[in-house]
Amino acid sequence: MSRTRRRVLELLGAVTFLKTANGRAAGDNNKNKPKVLFFSKSSGFEHDVVKRTGEGHSLSEATLTELGRTHGFDIIATKDGRMFDSDLSQYDAFFFFTTGNLTEGGTDATPPMSARGKEALLAAIRNGKGFIGVHSASDTFHSKGDPYETRQQPDPYIAMLGGEFLSHGSQQEARVKVADTSFPGLRGWSETFTIKEEWYSLKNFSKDIHVLLVLDTEGMHDSDYRRPPYPIAWARKEGKGSVYFNAMGHRGDVWTSERFQQMLAGAVAWATGAEDTGVDANLSKVAPEAGAMPPKK
Repeated sequence: MSRTRRRVLELLGAVTFLKTANGRAAGDNNKNKPKVLFFSKSSGFEHDVVKRTGEGHSLSEATLTELGRTHGFDIIATKDGRMFDSDLSQYDAFFFFTTGNLTEGGTDATPPMSARGKEALLAAIRNGKGFIGVHSASDTFHSKGDPYETRQQPDPYIAMLGGEFLSHGSQQEARVKVADTSFPGLRGWSETFTIKEEWYSLKNFSKDIHVLLVLDTEGMHDSDYRRPPYPIAWARKEGKGSVYFNAMGHRGDVWTSERFQQMLAGAVAWATGAEDTGVDANLSKVAPEAGAMPPKK
């Protein structure tokens, strides 16, 4: 067992989170640290890494809390959508691992977001807050219409995120190309790596995204990946705000890997303004055929 995985398991068993009346869970509190609201409500499918066990907390919550202690930010973890009707100015960034229409109770039956809360979130990002989404954050607030058609006007949340979930095949090892080795969390990396994941086939990419990781689809099985290489991680600006998305994060061993944790720490640093780097659009250069759809299932 790696030291990283052992530390996360210790945290799951030993860390006590503070609870408040509105359902928040927080680690150490320090007003000088960036404050990140981690929202993991599952109105659709509930992933194992966000499931809470009894009075304990999920693997993703524990991992992010430990990363915050190491890298100097505070995580406030919740599944309560009513949080977005409260004062959002207190947070420096929002971190989503969510599914489905969050204005509905759905699978985990936790309180949903209100329509006003959704609008408040998007306004806060446009006005300068950060946003980090992983994996099924792209399987959230879907655009209407045929899923295999590119939407010129996707759901406002999807437009903010910069891309949308279409489908996925079986979990498998695949090669990932690093498009920007100067971005926080990717510095010093080789240009490619191989990892086993549940790979999302994505669509509705914003033209202004700064691609960070590209999935090399050559040799992958399942029709979901019968398409040219496409982005699986990117960054973009939404008004004054900073938006990051990474499609990885389905598997527990991905969350406990140093590689993924390094990416997340870098994403939080960039989204909260602790690190500054340019995110010029590069989609047409690094994944020019990303808009091609796979065959319909």
